[in-house]
Amino acid sequence: MSRTTVVLATLDTKGEEADYVRGQIEALGGEAVLIDIGVVGDPMIAPDVSREQVAAAGGTELSILLEDPTREAAAPVMAAGAGAILRGLIGDGKAHAVLGLGGTQGTSSCSQVMQSLPYGFPKIIVSTVASGDTSPFVGIKDITMMFSVSDLMGLNPFTARILANAAGAAYGMSLTESGGDHSVEAPGGGKPLIAMTNLGVLTEGATRAVEYFREAGYDVVVFHAVGSGGRAMEQLMKEGVVGAVFDYAMGEIADDVFGGLRAGGPERLTVAGSLGLPQVICPGGAEHLGLFVEANTVPDEYRDHLHVFHSPVIFVPRLNSDEFVQVAEEICARLQHTKGNAVFMLPLRGVGRYSIPGEPLHDPEGDQAFFAAIKAGMPPGVEVVEIDADAEAPEFVREAVHRLVALIEAER
Repeated sequence: MSRTTVVLATLDTKGEEADYVRGQIEALGGEAVLIDIGVVGDPMIAPDVSREQVAAAGGTELSILLEDPTREAAAPVMAAGAGAILRGLIGDGKAHAVLGLGGTQGTSSCSQVMQSLPYGFPKIIVSTVASGDTSPFVGIKDITMMFSVSDLMGLNPFTARILANAAGAAYGMSLTESGGDHSVEAPGGGKPLIAMTNLGVLTEGATRAVEYFREAGYDVVVFHAVGSGGRAMEQLMKEGVVGAVFDYAMGEIADDVFGGLRAGGPERLTVAGSLGLPQVICPGGAEHLGLFVEANTVPDEYRDHLHVFHSPVIFVPRLNSDEFVQVAEEICARLQHTKGNAVFMLPLRGVGRYSIPGEPLHDPEGDQAFFAAIKAGMPPGVEVVEIDADAEAPEFVREAVHRLVALIEAER
């Protein structure tokens, strides 16, 4: 069965490169569909989907965009149009991978298109900006970025090698089983896929939880709760892939309140409740922040805090009692719309490895202030369960797993 890779490029500036990529894909036995996302200049080569078609699919005729062409006006239209066309091809089984080419502007446009595509569908961008901070382009989608090294301004032996590698990668991805499918789907058999958050200070407990869920016959997908992980988990809830949640790590809430690197955004911890999904929540890692610093440097504002270094450049201060209570209040506020089907687990001997007795962030008075605030502010639809153990202890993890399985089984 032939596999088709869609190539996204501004053919007025990247026509030669796009044509070369098409030839490489065809030489491997695949097919290529060129979508022109350029606006102003005439395309260097004939596209399979013209810029006129893309603009129209985005809701504005190209002639209107050309009356007073600006990137600010044109880029959203072209990205929306290309995304709509590509999603249609995927839905019809006529596209199995997408490969984008671009500099700064082209990368932005390609990434907007790819962020609208289903998880699991192969996505690659060859970009001049892929060696820097790629988070604005990748977001929370499974986009692979390849650094072009040189600028994409015509073919030469070096650029041709990079583009050939990209074509091979896209074609290879299109051959996989997931390349033939247009999305990641929820498991069959009546048992939902369980999502779980984790942090390094909880890994031993997370490993136990996965084992216990498997013993109960459930699959688990684990998300690193560093901001993007929690947001991706909640996007999969919205898409119906995830059907139950063990929200084991709450560092994304603490960092949201105090501006840390793991901040999960204002929607974090609200989605499962709004969807009515079974969820068990643990405040794992919520007692500390994660901050980027110069190597082994303690920021002045945290010199009076208990602290440890997670790595030379990631500084981890323990929140004092008042600050930890603010985190509790934020957690309770985000759960206000949760009307049931939820349990909040309190590990009374420490919410993570750093804060158990004998470790550098141990502060039992701060923990007690947090626990009291949680119990005082938790909405009635969320059951609070106290366990006299730390968050990674086998008895705590087993009880948390048991509670979630019970919530799930009650719905079946």
